[in-house]
Amino acid sequence: MATVHRTTMTPTKLELITGWLPQQKWYAGHTGTPDLTGAGGFRLDDPAGEVGIEFIVVVDTAAEEPVAYLVPLSYRGAALEDAPEEALIGTSEHGVLGTRWIYDGVHDPVVLAQLGALLRGDAEPQRQSESDTPDPTVTVRGTGPAEGFDVRINRVLPSTEAEQEPTAHLVAGWTWPDGTAARGVFAAVATR
Repeated sequence: MATVHRTTMTPTKLELITGWLPQQKWYAGHTGTPDLTGAGGFRLDDPAGEVGIEFIVVVDTAAEEPVAYLVPLSYRGAALEDAPEEALIGTSEHGVLGTRWIYDGVHDPVVLAQLGALLRGDAEPQRQSESDTPDPTVTVRGTGPAEGFDVRINRVLPSTEAEQEPTAHLVAGWTWPDGTAARGVFAAVATR
């Protein structure tokens, strides 16, 4: 089980994501710097205990209407070999673990393997800010194939669960800046 350390990160995750987010093709903002707040998420455990895995929801309030983004992150103690240049969000100094390489999780094979395991029912989501604590609010609906499937991650989150997925899909929640709770589909099995 992953340990959540109560320490500092310099720069913080939000600072790194703020600089990285506007460069993404799926970014819904138009100009300027996003104004991000952490709004929710969860963690998954790496069975090898080497890679930190977090699915973080950030809300950008810089536009007229707030936009929620899902950013899967991996935290590594060394650079990820053969990762494309755009995969690295940045590095940060962790108060306990030292330098961490923080990657966009869609490019990290450990993140994708554990997300696939979750969609198959072989992994358990963990609370975002607590060590060794399952998060029962993160649910998988439907069943995923045993192996050989792709996963579609929703980067810009819908504000309702109205979208019905025919395949296994991951539903979780976040909180809008006004305190309103929301739930939506974070990821789903994609048919090949």
